[in-house]
Order: sequence, then structure tokens, then C-alpha cells
Amino acid sequence: MLQDKKIIIGISGSIAAYKAATLTRLLVKSGAEVKIVMTTSASEFITPLTLSTLSKNPVLSKFSKNDAGEWNNHVDLGLWADAMIIAPASANTIAKMAKGHCDNLLLATYLSAKCPVFLAPAMDLDMYKHPAVQENLSRLKTFGHEVIEAQHGELASGLVGTGRMEEPENIVEVLANFFSKDKPLAGKRALVTAGPTYEAIDPVRFIGNHSSGKMGYAIAEKLQQAGAEVTLVSGPTNQPIPHPDIHLVPVKSAEEMHDACTKVYSETDITVLAAAVADYRPAQQADQKIKKSSDNLSIELVKTHDIAQALGKLKKNGQFTVGFALETQNELSNAQEKLTRKNFDLIVLNSLQDKGAGFGHDTNKISIIDRQNKVTDFELKDKKSVAQDIVNTIIECIK
Repeated sequence: MLQDKKIIIGISGSIAAYKAATLTRLLVKSGAEVKIVMTTSASEFITPLTLSTLSKNPVLSKFSKNDAGEWNNHVDLGLWADAMIIAPASANTIAKMAKGHCDNLLLATYLSAKCPVFLAPAMDLDMYKHPAVQENLSRLKTFGHEVIEAQHGELASGLVGTGRMEEPENIVEVLANFFSKDKPLAGKRALVTAGPTYEAIDPVRFIGNHSSGKMGYAIAEKLQQAGAEVTLVSGPTNQPIPHPDIHLVPVKSAEEMHDACTKVYSETDITVLAAAVADYRPAQQADQKIKKSSDNLSIELVKTHDIAQALGKLKKNGQFTVGFALETQNELSNAQEKLTRKNFDLIVLNSLQDKGAGFGHDTNKISIIDRQNKVTDFELKDKKSVAQDIVNTIIECIK
């Protein structure tokens, strides 16, 4: 898939620059022609000699080639490439890309590039979470660039959190999927639900849960990368849209999510129900904020729409549905019963007994159960990798 592809690797100043050596080697091994542009600060972390040896091309870092003033033509370089991947992308380089600043050869090449652009951020966890960085990443996504999100793990600071550059093997997989003419889910329509639902008590308060939406958003991204046309129905989250081609339908309540799903379900080939939908809602919603007037307050609850069961009844031949089960006891038997009752083809089991799994984590540990009660267990992984495991299983089942 990468044979004879022309790839620019842009390297900015980050300790993660050492990973660029492996990335270069893997791309060259895959048959790609690689040229490297690096910032001056990047050369403090990895030498141009190492990268030129691996890429079999000179490494560029300055506008002029020599003292005579002969220049490196960044315009030609930008037009030459089939893709540009900036890895690692530091907070500084990301900010300059988002604002169109141009004070080095890497940025000049980026601004001249006509090809698809990918970037793999790398920085400390608080920098990565900072609203300014997230705003810049969101802006770059609106340009059509693909952000290969930073991963959870130990950082150079000694802290543990999200900020590690994605591993080179996974970056190569993203590029290979992009260039694949035979995307396995091309022509398929996918529906993904994600996040929590909020069931209003009054205009101020609600019943909800701790779902972050990370798992559902990662699945939507991996389905899109595999070629599917994706509709993402999401409860309230702070997650950025993974790709501009994903159609986001924001909702709040279980009823709104039910209506949004049933509206598109008849035209959907693959459905993944990853949202944490509230089972109950208040029977009555107060028009005004409820005042604290007594020591006790009772709220009558009634069942919400069971979205999975409703879609299971509408399911036609050829439609493929994946459900989730988050359990705290009798995990396997409860998941198997749910798979049958709700007419799923697969069910993804999470246990809150597993450390690092469940709500709020950047990692997850799952088991996937099929209609024949075959159970496939997976190790604890970051949620992007878990999403890839789920999508790979869907593709295998459909084939």
C-alpha cells in the first residue's frame, strides 16, 4: 500500500524525535520514498546523519544548501510528496501550523504542500490538555489534516498521562490505511453512539454518568479510516470530532439519542452502540429549579427508551450490530444474555473489576463475544488500539 509512495517526514523539537528513526525505517521497508525536513531544535534530539542514512536521502533543515546561497526548494518538495507526516509535532510547531506562521524550512514546506497532512503530537500531559493546544489541533482538523492523537503512558517528565507520540508502527498503519484503494468498509454506512446521556431533573440538574465518550469516538475514527461513511450520535462530551468526514449528531437525552438512531438505522450497515445510555429518567421534569425546602426529596424514575432493543427489533438481514456491556459481577453470563436479548452480532465486555478499564480512562481492557459464544480476550491497551481491535473483528465477521 505504501510501495513507491513519496512521504515527507517533518520532525520538530521533542524528545520523541528518536521515534522518527524507527518511523523512517518502517516506511522505507514498506517501499516508500522518504525525505526528511527537521527544525534546528530537532537536531538536538536526533542527528541528521542517522536519518539520512535510514532514508537514503539528504536531511533538510535550512533554506540554503551551502554558503554560496543555493536554496532548498520547499515549494518543489511540497509538490513532490504524496503525504506529509509531522512526527513528532511539538506544541510550538502545532501553534505555528494553525496560525500560518513560517519561520523555518519545515513550516515553509508544510504551507507549500498540496498533499494530505498527518501530524502526531508529542508533549507533556498538561501541555497536551491545555485549551490553546486543543484549540490549535481542532483548527488543524478543520483544514482536513489528520491528527494521530497522543497516547497514554510514561512521559519524559516522569509523569504518566496522555502526551506520548503514537508508536511508529501505528503511524505506518494509519498511512497504509489512507492509501489503501481496497478499504475493507468502503461503501458501508456505519452508526456509532458515544458518551453519556443526561436526563433532566429541572433546568439545572440531571441524572447522568461518567462516560467520557473516548471509546465511541475512537471506534468512529477507525471505522472511517477503514472506508465507512460514519454517523456519530454523541451525548455531551468534550471529545473533538476525530475527522471532518464523520457526521456528528449531538444529543443530550436518551430519547434524543433514540430518535437520532432510529432516523438513520434503516440505511445503516454497521451499528456500534458504545454510548452509556441512562436506564431511567425522572417521570416529571420541573420547569423551574427545585429549591431546597425540605430534608428529603423523592424523584420518581421511569425507564428510558432501550435503544439497543428497539434497533434489534428493526434489524434486517445484512445489518451488523455491536453492543457493549459494562459489568461489575457475573460479567460473562450477563454479557451473553444481553447479546441474545438485544439481537447483537457481537458484544464488547468491559469489567469495572479490571484496573485501567471503564469510564474516564485512556485505556481499556475488553473481551469480544460472538453469537456462537466464542470469547476473545484482549490485553489492556489505549482506547485507539482497542477501537482497532473492535473494527478488525467487525471486518472479519462481515467477510
